[in-house]
Amino acid sequence: MSDLPWRLAWITGAGTGIGRATALALAERGCDVLVSGRRYEPLNEVVQTAVESGLEGRIRPLVLDVTRPGAYRQALDTIEREWTLPDLVILNAGTHHAMTLDEFSVKPCRDLMEVNYFAVMSGLEVLVPAMRRRGRGQIACTASLAGYRGLPTAAAYGASKAALINACEALQVELQGTGVRLQVINPGFVKTPLTDRNRFEMPQLISAEEAARALLKGLTSNRFEIRFPRLFALFMASLKLLPDNLYFRLIKRGTGFE
Repeated sequence: MSDLPWRLAWITGAGTGIGRATALALAERGCDVLVSGRRYEPLNEVVQTAVESGLEGRIRPLVLDVTRPGAYRQALDTIEREWTLPDLVILNAGTHHAMTLDEFSVKPCRDLMEVNYFAVMSGLEVLVPAMRRRGRGQIACTASLAGYRGLPTAAAYGASKAALINACEALQVELQGTGVRLQVINPGFVKTPLTDRNRFEMPQLISAEEAARALLKGLTSNRFEIRFPRLFALFMASLKLLPDNLYFRLIKRGTGFE
């Protein structure tokens, strides 16, 4: 039996990275987990890892393209028919595309907003009413510390995550007292297939397993925002307090864009 407050969890973007590691961490502690992603093969690999490791919780794959209209409604209908409405949902699917000033184009901005923001809103549109009808539930949305302030090459990515943070804050205000809890997850640099694309040294880079442990700790806390790693998160938070001119000078120097 799980020592966690959830019997069934659902994680999108669970084939790799933080989603995969969190699914395994939940199953290790006895929680059943539905793992979603666009491709079946990575999801099945997560299932096989759980079986081979003898984890107490069961992991089941559910292929899902979060950007397809109606996909969340169809997926949730399947989940409720075959299992039940999940106690915990982690909307973790997301993508990244670095864009320098010379490469600036509206297309990456639209593409990243579609996955990192609008797809999450589509999930919330379906999940929040269902959990409100039941009178309880927990949803966590993966944003990023990059959403705190504008960073070089992240005009598209950071903006999509900033929009998500803002939306979650707005919704949580109204969700108070409904029995449904919304949290935002703001990771720093976590070693995943996405961050493997980065061409710069990533400060305080942590493993997906370390991120999953921090995430589970945050999910069982009373905090709205779950952020990690701790020192890098504090540093990023401090940047929000700087006057704009000082911030721009420091970031330009610190990131080598002088």
